Amino acid sequence: MSNCKNLDGKFTVESDSCKYTDDAIISDYCYETTIVEGTTVKPSTTKMQFKTERKVGKTGVMLVGLGGNNGCTCVAGAIANKLGMTWETKEGTQKANYWGSLLMASTVKLGNDRHGNSVYTPMSNMLPLLNPNDIVWGGWDINSTNLGDAMKRAKVLDYVLQEKLYPHMKDMKPLPSIYFPDFIAANQGERADNVLSGTKQEQMEQIRKDIRDFKKSNDLDQVILLWTANTERFSAVEEGVNDTAENILSSIEMGEAEVSASTVFAVASILEGSTFINGSPQNTFVPGVVELARQKKVFIAGDDFKSGQTKMKSVMVDFLVSAGIKPVSIVSYNHLGNNDGKNLSAPSQFRSKEISKSNVVDDMVASNRILFEEDEHPDHVVVIKYVPYVADSKRAMDEYTSEIFMGGKNTIVMHNTCEDSLLATPLIYDLVILGELCQRVQIKKDGDEEWESFHPVLSILSYMLKAPLVPNGAPVVNALFAQRCAVVNLMRACLGLAPDNHMTLEHRFESTLAALSNAEDGPASKKMRLS
Repeated sequence: MSNCKNLDGKFTVESDSCKYTDDAIISDYCYETTIVEGTTVKPSTTKMQFKTERKVGKTGVMLVGLGGNNGCTCVAGAIANKLGMTWETKEGTQKANYWGSLLMASTVKLGNDRHGNSVYTPMSNMLPLLNPNDIVWGGWDINSTNLGDAMKRAKVLDYVLQEKLYPHMKDMKPLPSIYFPDFIAANQGERADNVLSGTKQEQMEQIRKDIRDFKKSNDLDQVILLWTANTERFSAVEEGVNDTAENILSSIEMGEAEVSASTVFAVASILEGSTFINGSPQNTFVPGVVELARQKKVFIAGDDFKSGQTKMKSVMVDFLVSAGIKPVSIVSYNHLGNNDGKNLSAPSQFRSKEISKSNVVDDMVASNRILFEEDEHPDHVVVIKYVPYVADSKRAMDEYTSEIFMGGKNTIVMHNTCEDSLLATPLIYDLVILGELCQRVQIKKDGDEEWESFHPVLSILSYMLKAPLVPNGAPVVNALFAQRCAVVNLMRACLGLAPDNHMTLEHRFESTLAALSNAEDGPASKKMRLS
């Protein structure tokens, strides 16, 4: 019998460290770290306050690539959940859900009850969060197909569900988008019938107008933009072109060739004060864009959705290295048949994806100098092939070869069949929900007068991203569980709660076990233990 309890309803923290007002949750928090100076190790404590605004404003999300597989599936999923849709499949009745979403479908350990049983609560229960059901959706696409027909074209959702959703989506049409053929595969030209004309400056101004119009017409408090369109080739970072905020703005005005469509969208979003999230692997956030975001104090986050093969890799390599096993060869092959795969069949676009997939193991390898010398890395190869027949059902095959005890070898082979858009779409919800939360959280260090927001580069979103963008000077963390712990413990800090840990000292000593057993309500029902 499980010794876990679940708390589904709202809860209140009773503590001198947490105060609830009508507008905010204000917590006192001690951030404890450890400083290593040579051979000296010093504990360090920073006292601070967290302030979390309780009201979630009316939010609109504008997707770049609205008519693509991810875009239309994202909107369809939100509609299906909002309306509580059910549909018949060959396995029986299926009900709309948000499974695959960290924030909507996972739980976190809140604490223990008086008997020492772990109490879990939905992550969405921790703080006031945006619900995807309440989002107003819109966006752009280079293809004019309405979202109902785009959903049918994508062939992602069950046919019966498509029939139910079609009346709700057939009148939703993407706005004309930016199309710079040099940055995406030539095979995308046949889809491009809904594109803006004019100079790069004129197109950026139109995107800004679209954001303002969308916000006004839907009476929104805020708009978040997210790129889920085609992977672009990398932009060359050039002095005088995209290296500073001033230069990137000037380059857009001058129509410089090395300014990509995603960068124009990012700049437009920043100038309108809207968070911009990049779900593709290209270097949208050239140095000038990052500097502009810092100047305007607008959040940006990226890069590249971490949904299937790479998410497994960030778990597997973390496990191997943490277990003292040395991975020496990682070979990853995948094939898919959706439009993403078609675009990635071009060498320049594949190179963008290859870079984001390949760097995912770096921090884990660098953490263990017993196994790896400095600058030593496993052989790591990534292959992606376009196979139209398999459509959105991506196949991923991985081989991990490791060195083990006394010169031995260990090989793990994994086959993963994953419905690409059904894994990626919940990440879109998560990125938007967590990005919106960050807009409502501020800190004030002990002795400071002013509240401070997060750095404009939102590295806390890294759980959902293959190649996390971090502020200059900050480490890149790819290990999945470390990324998740960062999100959970941030939420706990906002409530004045200590970080979760797995010491469970209450279960490791005779005296504490006896105290739990003698709690007022009598011993809890648990699995039998040997005395």
